[in-house]
Amino acid sequence: MLLDEPTEGIQPNIIKQIGEVIKSLRQKGDLAIILVEQYFDFAASLGDRFLVLERGRPKLSGLAGDVDVDDLKQAVSV
Repeated sequence: MLLDEPTEGIQPNIIKQIGEVIKSLRQKGDLAIILVEQYFDFAASLGDRFLVLERGRPKLSGLAGDVDVDDLKQAVSV
């Protein structure tokens, strides 16, 4: 499943509900979810692997436990 900016223009209480649905889908298994998201905290709370692209090339990647949150924030900052 590809989710491209699912939180864009959405109220915070609805964003939380979207996150719960994504977590539920992950727990059921047998489904790969690719989340393209600029809302860092939302993505960080859901992801188990991260890939930050810059001009179509990997800038930072890794598993959630292996990638430092500060490094991720730095990689996605403009």
